[in-house]
Amino acid sequence: MAARLVQRYCRQLFGASISAPLTAPTSVLVPACKTVIARKPQAALASLHISSLSRQTDKLSFEVQQVDSCPKDKDINELIATASDPEDLFHIVTYHSLNEKQASSVIIQLSRIMKVKTLEKKNVLKDLRFKQALSIVNSKLSQLWNGILLPLLKSLCSLGMERNTRELRLLKQEIHWRLKRLNIGQVANLAKFLAVNRKTEDEYKLLSECVRQLELRWTEIENPAFVATLMMKIGHLSGILMDHLEDKALEVAEKFSAADIQKVALALAVQNRRSVPLLQAISYQLVQKEFVLSTDILVDLIYVYGKLNFHQFQVLQKLASQLQGRLSEMPPRDIGRCLRSFSYLKWLNLLIFENFTEYFLDNADSFPAFVLYNYVMTFAHLNFQPSKAERFYELVHEKIGDHLGTIDPHMQLDVVWSLCVLQQVKTPYLVKMLSPQFCNQFLADNQSTKGRGYLLRLWHINATAMLESPDYPGPFLPPEALNETWWPEQRKISPGSQCLQEVLDQLVKDNDHKRYNVQTIYGWPLAAEMVLNSDGEPLPVKDFAAPHMFHPGSTQPLPPDAKRVAFLVWEFPNYVSRSKDLLGRFVMARRHLQAAGFLVVDVPYYEFMDLSTGPQKTAYLKSKLSKVLAEEMAK
Repeated sequence: MAARLVQRYCRQLFGASISAPLTAPTSVLVPACKTVIARKPQAALASLHISSLSRQTDKLSFEVQQVDSCPKDKDINELIATASDPEDLFHIVTYHSLNEKQASSVIIQLSRIMKVKTLEKKNVLKDLRFKQALSIVNSKLSQLWNGILLPLLKSLCSLGMERNTRELRLLKQEIHWRLKRLNIGQVANLAKFLAVNRKTEDEYKLLSECVRQLELRWTEIENPAFVATLMMKIGHLSGILMDHLEDKALEVAEKFSAADIQKVALALAVQNRRSVPLLQAISYQLVQKEFVLSTDILVDLIYVYGKLNFHQFQVLQKLASQLQGRLSEMPPRDIGRCLRSFSYLKWLNLLIFENFTEYFLDNADSFPAFVLYNYVMTFAHLNFQPSKAERFYELVHEKIGDHLGTIDPHMQLDVVWSLCVLQQVKTPYLVKMLSPQFCNQFLADNQSTKGRGYLLRLWHINATAMLESPDYPGPFLPPEALNETWWPEQRKISPGSQCLQEVLDQLVKDNDHKRYNVQTIYGWPLAAEMVLNSDGEPLPVKDFAAPHMFHPGSTQPLPPDAKRVAFLVWEFPNYVSRSKDLLGRFVMARRHLQAAGFLVVDVPYYEFMDLSTGPQKTAYLKSKLSKVLAEEMAK
């Protein structure tokens, strides 16, 4: 075909004189000397041009042959891509002349095969044919494309090559030199790989440089899925980078898929970053878009909202509604995670909690004990009593009785304390918790915040034994265990308590007739305390014995028909989310104080703090106190 093109070109250039075929006519087949003499000048000129064109044709045909040799490279690449056994790849190395790209492809494909077939890698690394392919790559490392460097590094590490070998060091050095020329996706993939697999000093340096590049070039990231992956895999390496990624996530939030939202949310939870704008953005997407969330995504999102204590009622309702139909196919561990997350959120959905109860009743025989503890503690925290409480608690006691003594003492204390909140504690549990052998390990740790918190729960259990268990024989906490100095550190007085004190100062002028911020041996603080006689008139509180205090003071008992009044201010955190129901611990506090002989005046924030003037608040307290006294007289 090339000859024809040349012939056509010559005819246009020289005219008809060379329009004849390039093959010599039979009339010209005479001795060479005679042919030269017989030719005319024009024929000789044509002959000269034909000879020149023949050389050009030969040159073109050689170039065509070179182009035709390219399919051989394609054949080799196909052989590498379709190889399914290390011997197939080693055969290619042995019988074909490979360039650096093909040798890299052999190593990468070899790594994939070894990973799929789980073959022995040591023999491969010692094979001379593998070393030959690696030598070809190493000799022309600078000529490899950027896109091959990272897969090659991953493959060599996957094959188990020592990180300090010369070949790997040279490859990492080459990548380091080219880092600025890699696109943002390649830099991020390299950082993700090194974040998990960094072992040597040069890998730590390379990772640091990757993170620095991402900090500088974060605006180049556009793919929402890529943003989510970076936040989850690399965000924890740099606070600056995580800040930038959060900004980018806000830009592309509307393009997030359900899996992207899961990754972003988990990244925030793992790093304990309560980024309210970003949480609001992903919450909006969850509410507005008709996502069909998988069970794993549902459980993870509930965990994230609980871990970060982020309340979004519409999202929680949607997650709970999708969760209800899948409870039967979920493992108990995931059920336990959901329960604890709802507990942290102080969010009680009666329907889903009844379903949780049914799940336990249907699977009680195979139910892990540690998940059952989550049930008990969550129900206690939210003060939830299931409709089938009798059967539920029967199974709970059956399982707890077998395992309670085998678990961590702190967990034992939490479980028994929760049963006290639910009014389901039994005498053997109280005996074990209040025995000197068990108590001493908590009394010894009375300095740390955690230790004092557990000591406070021990006081609550002791109060349950004293006030709500008339048949309990003992033991009780010793007097030295009820030490005022071990009370948890006093927090700043709440706005509601401060307001209550101001109103009581106006209502009761004499300071001897009231007492503020009272700490009791039951482990419950009182916002205020008064003593009223039978006519409802206040009496000096210090003139009478106070058995509820660490230092009772006077030994004089209360006059006949006199009553102690405890004012309890309930702030917003004391309630179940979006409800006027108190959390379990505060319900138990009210029960204990009533059992100790107090008339309890509840002062909820949503009533008291909404009153705008002092006279209104004073009238409100008078009304509450009169109502409590009237109820007591009615009894």
